[in-house]
Amino acid sequence: MTAARGRTGRPPLSEERKAAVRLEIARAAVGLFIAQGVAATTGEQIGQAVGVSARTVWRYFPTKESCVRPLLSTGVDAISAALRQWRPGRPLREAFDHVWETEPDPPGPDVGALLRLTRTEPGLRAVWLRTHDEAEPAFARALAERSGLPADDMRPAVWAAMLNAALRAAVEQHAQRTADPGTTPAAARADLADALRTALTLTEAGLS
Repeated sequence: MTAARGRTGRPPLSEERKAAVRLEIARAAVGLFIAQGVAATTGEQIGQAVGVSARTVWRYFPTKESCVRPLLSTGVDAISAALRQWRPGRPLREAFDHVWETEPDPPGPDVGALLRLTRTEPGLRAVWLRTHDEAEPAFARALAERSGLPADDMRPAVWAAMLNAALRAAVEQHAQRTADPGTTPAAARADLADALRTALTLTEAGLS
């Protein structure tokens, strides 16, 4: 009788580690896209910047443009949570005050530059728009929960679409306004907060 063979090779990565690898790949891709352009960047270069093979890059992302998605989708959970906590009769922007007060992000790729690239790179534009498209149902669920409405009610879906479009417009305008290389991180963060507050104020009447 032979002994049962044990599992060989590396142990599977945890979900936390997979998310970390995806973020590392995203940061590397953004840096390369900004430095040399999307067309000149290869999966092999992205992998080398992280210390993994191109095969690993493609295991996590179907295209090089989609590598940036983890950086574009940050904040969806925080926005949904803020919407659920939005108290009746209070300004919508107040529900997001804790977001503006968080500590500055650690040094990393220039997400503003990435957003500016989405205006000229069709592949990146598609990823950016799809990211917002997929965030919308999460916003609708949060608004339905906050309003006590059933999941199939149209109103939360319409409110979510309004909010989503307003946030996207605010972030894109912020990216254009902070294109000057001399803009400090603190100034950029303040500008983003101001842009998002303005967007929330403009949409509040329709969301109330």
